[in-house]
Amino acid sequence: MTVVPVILCGGPGSRLWPSSTPSHPKPFLDLLGGRSLFQRTALRMAAIAGAGAPLVVTGAAHALEVRRQLDELGIAGEILAEPMGRDSGPAIVAAALWVARTVPEAVIVAVASDHHIPDVAAFAAGVSAAMAAAQGGAIVTFGVRPRHAATAFGYIRAGEALAGDGQVLAVAAFEEKPDAARAERLVAEGCLWNSGNFMFRADTLLGEARLHQPGLVEAVAAALPDRADEGGLALLSAAFEAAPRVSIDVGVMEATAKAAVLPIDYPWSDLGSWDAIWTASVRDEVGNVVSGSASLTGGRDCLIRAEAGARVVGIGLQRIAVVARGEEVLVADLGRAADLKIGLEGLRRAEARSAESADPEIAVKQAARRLRDWLFTAALPTWWCFGADHDSGGFHESLTAERRPTTEPRRVRVQARQVLVYGVAGAMGWPGPWRAAVRHGLDALETRFTRDDGLFRSTITPGGEALDDTARLYDQAFVLLALASAVRAGVDDAPALAGRARALAATIRDRFAHAAGGFRAEAQNAVFLSDPLMHLFEASVAWADLNPDGPWSGIAAEIAALFTAHLFDHGGDRIYEVYDEAWRPLSPPGEDRIEPGHQFEWAWLLDRWGRLSGDGEAAALGRRLYQTGKAGIDRRTGLVVDALDDDLRIARGTSRLWPQTEWLRAALALEPDARSRAREAVAAIAALESYLVAEPAGLWLDAPGARRGERVTVSPASSFYHIVGALAELAAAGGR
Repeated sequence: MTVVPVILCGGPGSRLWPSSTPSHPKPFLDLLGGRSLFQRTALRMAAIAGAGAPLVVTGAAHALEVRRQLDELGIAGEILAEPMGRDSGPAIVAAALWVARTVPEAVIVAVASDHHIPDVAAFAAGVSAAMAAAQGGAIVTFGVRPRHAATAFGYIRAGEALAGDGQVLAVAAFEEKPDAARAERLVAEGCLWNSGNFMFRADTLLGEARLHQPGLVEAVAAALPDRADEGGLALLSAAFEAAPRVSIDVGVMEATAKAAVLPIDYPWSDLGSWDAIWTASVRDEVGNVVSGSASLTGGRDCLIRAEAGARVVGIGLQRIAVVARGEEVLVADLGRAADLKIGLEGLRRAEARSAESADPEIAVKQAARRLRDWLFTAALPTWWCFGADHDSGGFHESLTAERRPTTEPRRVRVQARQVLVYGVAGAMGWPGPWRAAVRHGLDALETRFTRDDGLFRSTITPGGEALDDTARLYDQAFVLLALASAVRAGVDDAPALAGRARALAATIRDRFAHAAGGFRAEAQNAVFLSDPLMHLFEASVAWADLNPDGPWSGIAAEIAALFTAHLFDHGGDRIYEVYDEAWRPLSPPGEDRIEPGHQFEWAWLLDRWGRLSGDGEAAALGRRLYQTGKAGIDRRTGLVVDALDDDLRIARGTSRLWPQTEWLRAALALEPDARSRAREAVAAIAALESYLVAEPAGLWLDAPGARRGERVTVSPASSFYHIVGALAELAAAGGR
């Protein structure tokens, strides 16, 4: 009989804070020594008689880590990646639909990825014992004979044995998680713990789901891709969001007449708290479990765990758990470790009080962690799952509040910016499929936007036809930035991408260079703008940092010299937007030609160039620009406005998202000391977060005139470049 192992790998694992985090949750941790819980599960499933390669259902953000950990074991398998969590019901239905299409006669064994079953042979024997019942049309769950009256589990009341089967019993009733007194009664009555692991045929499960959860199967089927890619990854589409959020227990098992249970006696734990980890671990002669950079003197029956960035010394402790990771520390009585949720709620309240009234340096570190989690668990998965066009290639221009893509023409600058975003994400350590996202964008750039002369056209239709064939310096600069980001992150074809960047730089020099210095905004006319030059400067500095021997330092130095000699207004400490062919400001005085966001952006770049090259004059001018940018902060709203007049008064009081990100990035680099840096960063973070709306997670406000508290209608992809740039700087500063 063919068996398809299905491993369900989701959830934040917050009950094991601080080790388990949304970006690197419990299943992927080595909590018992030697292997992660997910890897232990994969090896256990491989021991089942007749088992094929596993099918792993996980979140899109964790697909890369699943593949890495399977590769470590030498286990092949396919991965169904969810764009968002919808609970176990849709996850199991997705697996059943996938198996029904590929191995319809198989029996599926669906298990959680983070349970502890040390007796692998007993587990495999249990699966064999339930095989006939599952093959015969039962949905079999595994009921654990209780070791004690637990309140953390649901219970199963078993009925009569199935016809022709002496071991598998009908389910008489499911019991909710009880209080302590009721748990005692349920154990006395012979009820079993509900392990949440199942065996069934795909057609059985799907039939019962259609019967008891109308619309569930159809919603999941609409999101199911036709096939996996070459790496075995199949990404469920945005239609998955229409699936009802329901557990398999509530949606199917409590309603079906086909529920059955196999009582099991082997040791089992869901490892749902630190006392459960202590119980499952190998302890020393006095009951201690000590790991990492930790020591314990005179202690008994303790769990001491020191992870990266933490050192722990314990003296004279008894029945205590100490878990430290970086700056986060849990200290708990082992008997109260299950109360972690209450403790974390208290921590969040304390952090809120701290952010309001206490040390701004602490507030910056808290914000760095908070925004990194938002980026890793909400924004990056959202824009890869919904913002990428997985059918036709490339990235969508924007998403609606329902995470549906708009049908606007696609600009090359957005494609390049999204490549840059996922390259930065990879360099920051995002465990999601950043390599696939980078490659996805690079392929679109080369196949859809490249002209015959090697430059990149401006715009195409959503179907891929050229709409505006103009090559603009602004767009070429962002392609260079995208290539630099991919190389810095460590893509496999870095040398080829570096060669492509050098060739593009040579073409830019040939087609855009201006006799009076610098570069035109477009190759075919006399447009002279500071913004495209700034981004070419940004790309050249990024490449010079990667490859000091290339042409990049020369381009960056040339633009810095032009800035110093012509673009920078030495009498007014500012840079304008539009210039004539001699690099003199064009706009009449009094118009809103000074953008505070660009003052901040240039300031940060000049500081970076000064640090890289030793150009002290450019860095000094950057500091002066930074002060001009601060004149654009409307102290009534706490936001950077869109434009100032020549007297540095507000000319356009609207505020978009992107200037807030540049304020934050510049403040982190240019404030003169740690204290002032933290104070200014806290203000900039508040401004930025006012645009990062909580629902739907991963989207933002960014439109002319957008104000705090407004609801997202359309969220533009182009803003992501600014957000990621600021959050990368914040993540680095949060560690200082």
